[in-house]
Amino acid sequence: MTEEDSISQLLASKSDEDSLETPESQQPQVASLQETVEVSDEVMIEANQLSKFYGEFAATRDINFQIKRGEVVAFLGPNGAGKSTTMKILTGYLSPSEGVASIAGFNMATHRIEGSRHLGYLPENGPLYLDMTPYSLLAFFADARGLSKRNREERIEAVVDLCDLSSVIYKAIGKLSKGYRQRVGMAQALLHEPDVLIMDEPTAGLDPNQIQEVRNTMNRLGKDRTILLSTHIMQEVEAMASRVIMINEGQLVYDGPMDELAEEGEPLDAAFRRMTTVAEEI
Repeated sequence: MTEEDSISQLLASKSDEDSLETPESQQPQVASLQETVEVSDEVMIEANQLSKFYGEFAATRDINFQIKRGEVVAFLGPNGAGKSTTMKILTGYLSPSEGVASIAGFNMATHRIEGSRHLGYLPENGPLYLDMTPYSLLAFFADARGLSKRNREERIEAVVDLCDLSSVIYKAIGKLSKGYRQRVGMAQALLHEPDVLIMDEPTAGLDPNQIQEVRNTMNRLGKDRTILLSTHIMQEVEAMASRVIMINEGQLVYDGPMDELAEEGEPLDAAFRRMTTVAEEI
């Protein structure tokens, strides 16, 4: 299989060709959360009773939440809690065993092509093609997403500038540092100006200056986009998110404003441990 075939297969929908008709419109219930930022009532990400089973093991069970346009939401949980599984279901990379994942109103199990037009996804550790340059990778993704030649060059220039890739744009990705590879992945996710960004550990491998750049970028993008990001760094949650969704052992344990997560005088990391530590016996 050629490199371009591999990337095309990555972008291809898992849905049947005859399932491309627009789904019936849905009007989800608006969550009654006290937002610290101005958001619209348009639900852009929705998990409805999401469960994923591997035999008798439940990676996730009955996950429910809605995220509206303009929200920047931190998705927290210990390793193995089901964060990456949930994100892969939301983006259409995995099919749920039960429930529905929607992006911009499109069921990602049956209408992934339509939903993907609104979605930028940065998975943890890739996927990147190490023998390609950042420019060739971005150009291919731009073509695969149907950008015109003029718009393609404008968008590549914009994301290269936004992610500070100009010094490495023609170097092989395999020769770049982890931090630069992470920036290439972010540039790919932003290339088509999506309404929704789902990012799994977007600051992994970055130095403090690069982390600050990511914070600034997320704050700018969050003004009119919807962002769901996972991280293990509590400072990133405080710097970028107004709302926290937390899961533990595949189940939702908290969904609400960040400033209500911790008890009075309690550090955020202590609140995290309290809500994700299960007592062996009562």
